[in-house]
Amino acid sequence: QVQLVESGGGLVQPGGSLRLSCAASGSIFSIYIMGWYRQAPGKQRELVAHITSGGTTNYADSVKGRFTISRDKHKNTVYLQMNSLKPEDTAVYYCNKVPTGASLWGQGTQVTVSS
Repeated sequence: QVQLVESGGGLVQPGGSLRLSCAASGSIFSIYIMGWYRQAPGKQRELVAHITSGGTTNYADSVKGRFTISRDKHKNTVYLQMNSLKPEDTAVYYCNKVPTGASLWGQGTQVTVSS
C-alpha cells in the first residue's frame, strides 16, 4: 500500500519561504492527480494546489502567484514551494491525490507564519 510522508514545514516570518516535500513509497504520481491540501485550526481542509500526471498545475486563488507545485517522478516526490508567506497560510499541510484517498492521508507538516 502506498504511503505519503510530508516534510519541510516550520516557523517562518511573514514574507518568508518554505519548500514542502511529499515522498511516496510507490510510483503513483504518473497515475493520479496529486494535490497539496491544508487545514487551519477551526477550518475545513482545503485544496491549495494540484498537478496532473501530464504536469498541468492549478492553484487556489488564495495562493496563486505565491505557491508553486512540482514533482519529480524519479524520486516519487511532490513539492510545494511557498513564497511570500502570510499569517493566514498557517496550517497543517498534507498531500494526497485528487480526489482524495482516505488511506493516503499522512501526518502532515505544520507551517506557522508569524513574526
